[in-house]
Amino acid sequence: MPAIDPDDHTVAELTDELETVDDADELRALLEAERAGQDRDTARDAVHGRLEAVGAESDGVEAGAEPEDESDAESDDAETDADEPETEAEEDDGLSHPTRDKRHVRALADGDYADMWVFCETQGGELLEVSTEMLGKARELMDDFADEYGDEERVVAFLMGEDCEGLAEESIAYGADVAVYHDDHRLERFLHKPYTEIASHMARGEGSIESTDWRDYDKPRYVLFPATNNGRDLSAKVQAELDSGLASDCSDLFIEENEVSNPVKTGEPGVKKTFEKVLHMKRPDFSGFEYSTILCLDNPGREFHPQGCSVIPGSFEPMEPDHDRNGLVVEHDMELDDDWFRVEITEYDQLEAGIDLTGHDVMVCLGRGIADDPTRGMELGLELVDAFADAELGITRGIVTSSYEFEGHVESYATEERQIGETGQVVAPDVYIAAGVSGAVQHKVGMDESDTIVAVNTDTDARIRDFSDYFIEGDLFEVLPRLTEAVEAGETALEAEAVADGGEDDD
Repeated sequence: MPAIDPDDHTVAELTDELETVDDADELRALLEAERAGQDRDTARDAVHGRLEAVGAESDGVEAGAEPEDESDAESDDAETDADEPETEAEEDDGLSHPTRDKRHVRALADGDYADMWVFCETQGGELLEVSTEMLGKARELMDDFADEYGDEERVVAFLMGEDCEGLAEESIAYGADVAVYHDDHRLERFLHKPYTEIASHMARGEGSIESTDWRDYDKPRYVLFPATNNGRDLSAKVQAELDSGLASDCSDLFIEENEVSNPVKTGEPGVKKTFEKVLHMKRPDFSGFEYSTILCLDNPGREFHPQGCSVIPGSFEPMEPDHDRNGLVVEHDMELDDDWFRVEITEYDQLEAGIDLTGHDVMVCLGRGIADDPTRGMELGLELVDAFADAELGITRGIVTSSYEFEGHVESYATEERQIGETGQVVAPDVYIAAGVSGAVQHKVGMDESDTIVAVNTDTDARIRDFSDYFIEGDLFEVLPRLTEAVEAGETALEAEAVADGGEDDD
């Protein structure tokens, strides 16, 4: 029996005890004792890791693998010697460990993590609105963090581009405590490789003393990216570089502790572990009817930091800018490889501005309920829009992805730029009229902040009824013309609904 009995220790305790053992034979004996006892995958991983650290072999048995029958092993060796030419042993990169169990790339263990970082995307020399929205939410989260935990951690904006120092200063006005920027004329437009390398370099605290002495931790605790085309691209690459995870397309965030009993996270069955300061990242799930909360929790022997996500534009309100607000602006120092810029943009076309559905008093949104006569349905929606002083027409993703045939005079209204929802625009009008819309969560994300929601649907079990203020049971082809007449006649919204519903409003 080895000096350390693995059965007397949790995996976390055993991992600490292993740091005191340098003798390979003792470690092998401990490994055999673990196999004969609780035989925990994570415990065997820890012993194998210590064997590797002291430069010893594990007698040919990999972490998590079942020991082979001796005769089979000898047979396999013989076949290998006979059939395979001798090759020079490849250098172990620390990543290639094919085993029965997943063997993760090990992140920084026992590191120091702090602050919430926000990638501030820019375009045309300005901060995108989603950047200011994320800064506002980050400010709220970290103020609550200080109240809850008593730790003053910062909101850190990070950005890159050409002549972007002014935008770094602007991010302070929108809630950041620190703004780290990298200025280079070659970064005028988003480029995958340099943006990924620079962002990862910033997050790891690499660079000159002048550009890094403001921080004393290994990686950010949290990091937010915009769920834009560029932001989605960058978030996946940077989080991979930082050896962590990512929740994409989130619409709500909060920080609190979380107790789990999953042995993959605790290290052994039957043990509960409380993780503190966990960023809860909410997003619509793949069913389209529920929200999922994504957590980025540590595994035994590794830490998933920063906890990161991409945020759907329009999910949060930006704070009012305070241009007298104090903050630290830091210029990042890093040598950029010329090879990162081997792709050069020599010519480009400027697209026309898309349709902005935000800021209107009324939004009329059409869904798959127009399927019986798509052109007529679109016409009815536009007529209702015209009846209001300030209204606009939106559509659901179901129309964008459908094969409906529209006549030419309304065809342009069925394009993606009018889509409302998770992958479209987020609106918050005074009145939202949803006609023939089922109410999937992805759509709810785009209109949930509307003051008054009126739904028109033949299906009384449609999900949208659950979050509507008024539900009109009826065919939109019959209801919309009567709503239009009522609005044009100057009747109130409630009277219009009562007319459409035959005198009774169903809420």
